[in-house]
Amino acid sequence: MDLSVITVTWNGAELIEKQIKSVKAGCKNISFEEIIVDNASTDNTVELIEKTGGVRLLKNEKNRGFGSPNNQAAKLAMGEFLLFLNPDMLVEEGSLDKMVDWMRSHPDVGLASCKLVDQHGKLNRSALPRRFPTIWDQLAIILKLPHLFPNIVDNYLFKDFNPDIEQEVDSVRGSFMIMRRQVYEKLGWAFDPRYFIWFEDVDLCREVKKMGLKVVYTPVISCVDYVGQSFKKINFFWKQKQFIKSMVQYFWKWRKS
Repeated sequence: MDLSVITVTWNGAELIEKQIKSVKAGCKNISFEEIIVDNASTDNTVELIEKTGGVRLLKNEKNRGFGSPNNQAAKLAMGEFLLFLNPDMLVEEGSLDKMVDWMRSHPDVGLASCKLVDQHGKLNRSALPRRFPTIWDQLAIILKLPHLFPNIVDNYLFKDFNPDIEQEVDSVRGSFMIMRRQVYEKLGWAFDPRYFIWFEDVDLCREVKKMGLKVVYTPVISCVDYVGQSFKKINFFWKQKQFIKSMVQYFWKWRKS
């Protein structure tokens, strides 16, 4: 099988049907599967997935975060490449064919992402690649210092990034990540299971680079990213707690790097 598309859902009823249909349209000439892991949704997400059909659905009895459900699905995945795709993403017709072809023609790339745009086709700047974080820029974000000093985290946010140029980057966003199977097999997981949510995507990018493979952004295709629709429903203080917890885990893991 060419491609395994892996999606984790939690109360994502608004867009999940469209996402599934877009994945099917995105794979015109390749063999593929989509595996969806639902994190105990309380809306009608599961019902809509079952109604739409054409996917393998795993139902968790509780919310297990982001990395763990992706790992659940990765264990079952049969594809040469694994695409981690959020439920609020829409891929263009035939675009996943192009992405698989691109990965095959770039054997030195372990992980890649594409140009992420909003529903009007405009570049989604909040979903661009970022430089590896430092403790100082993450503390600045937690303390809301960019409100007082607007340019304080520009380096981390890659404000000078050119989205029209294919380039090697530090990290890409977890909403669309296509990974070579050999990366998964070498690590034994898709995302480090110590993270519940946050920092697992940047951690994976560091692991890929540690293997001597590249992390690359390519505008060869674009994908619509509605950016964190499910996440908007979660309590702010819970999110802040999880962010800080994952941040500490990340910097402790990579403290000697």
